[in-house]
Amino acid sequence: MADKNGFFDLSKTGLTSKTGLTSKTGLTRRTALKGLAAGAGLAVAPGFVRYSQAQSSAPIKIGFQSHRTGIGAAYGRWYEKTTAAAVKAINAAGGINGRQVEVIIEDDGTDPGRGAEVVGKFATQHKTDIVFGTLFSHVVIGSAPAAGENKMPYFVVSEGHHVASTKLNRYVFQPGITDVKSQIQSMAPWIAANAGKKVTQIFPDFAFGYDHRDYLPPALKAQGAEVIAQIAIPPTESSFTKYFPQIPAETEVIYHVMVGPAVLTFVKELGEFYGSNRPQLFGFIDSLEATDINSPGLEFLDGSHFWEGSPRYAQADDSEAQKAYRAAVGIDDNGAAVGDPKDVSTAAHMFGCWETLYVVKKAMEDAGYKGPEDRAKLVEATEALTEFAEGPEHPQGPKTFNGKIHQCFGIQNISKVEGGKLKVVHKTKIEDGLYEAEGDYTTQAL
Repeated sequence: MADKNGFFDLSKTGLTSKTGLTSKTGLTRRTALKGLAAGAGLAVAPGFVRYSQAQSSAPIKIGFQSHRTGIGAAYGRWYEKTTAAAVKAINAAGGINGRQVEVIIEDDGTDPGRGAEVVGKFATQHKTDIVFGTLFSHVVIGSAPAAGENKMPYFVVSEGHHVASTKLNRYVFQPGITDVKSQIQSMAPWIAANAGKKVTQIFPDFAFGYDHRDYLPPALKAQGAEVIAQIAIPPTESSFTKYFPQIPAETEVIYHVMVGPAVLTFVKELGEFYGSNRPQLFGFIDSLEATDINSPGLEFLDGSHFWEGSPRYAQADDSEAQKAYRAAVGIDDNGAAVGDPKDVSTAAHMFGCWETLYVVKKAMEDAGYKGPEDRAKLVEATEALTEFAEGPEHPQGPKTFNGKIHQCFGIQNISKVEGGKLKVVHKTKIEDGLYEAEGDYTTQAL
């Protein structure tokens, strides 16, 4: 349950804040932190034990770069909950290479400069084995050089094309969630065939939005459709009505993807601007992540469509793995926190934390990973992975992995708003989103 500051009740997840461990562990702050490097914002995941034995029995330490504050705070909160659930499951099954997993959390403020500082802190102060969890693309781009400089494997749970473009460095991976270029390529045929041919884009004015700006036009052109206008909006904007007159009158489809705390305002103002006479709407669920679709003023969304990575609402054909995953992370059939219907999850993205941690587990086991001295072996073992079968470790669906570009490819969901819920009406195939590699990280020195 979220507190007054927008964070969830850590006592229900096993993660901790600055004030220490939960009573469930039986450890006090003093005993839990004794012997650890001091640091503000330090937190540990379930299963933490202070080891005095040999290095081989010490925990695997994962540095979690969290968006606890800033425009990504809603995502950061649910990324933490999902990570806690995955770590609990991994530790209960014996950990990684027989060692328990410990998660140390630092807040990057959803800021690229601070993100780079956090990666450096994980490398030099906390001495973690890897860094994990970053979502917002400008933070990934700002933090990646620090990962390379410190030879720190950096497993991001983002969506931008920045990793797969091979413009970052060999230590950066995105193995648990697909990228925007693949997502758009997968969905463009459905948009052109079902929504309309003349499309206006509304997107955030930073790296993630630029991927939509750059990759949607050619994808739609290949399907006989066209983007007739592109409207970039600062992600920190709090009111949007002034931008809507820029939408051409001949627009048949408004393709929207917004982020941040003002997304509810964005969709409400879009509805007020058009009333009942609007173009078709196709949105990335980012425009509504962590927001109740039944909020007053969103009635106009009925009949519109959204992209979803993993569906917010439980579906009739959900697999047993999907059901188990939803129970583990604590979301109900409507995608809200169990026991708190107002605490709506970021379901379309947060599954990537669960799946990425299982990729890390697999790669560490393949590499026989023992400690930071084996980071290069971990990089090579991750690059050697090729596919992930749908199941408990990958509940969103099957994926392939291209080790040359450090990017996975999977299925996408297109959902329709019906009766105040999102119902999946189309699933793409992995091959729909495949594209030619633009480079090869494996040629870079370690």
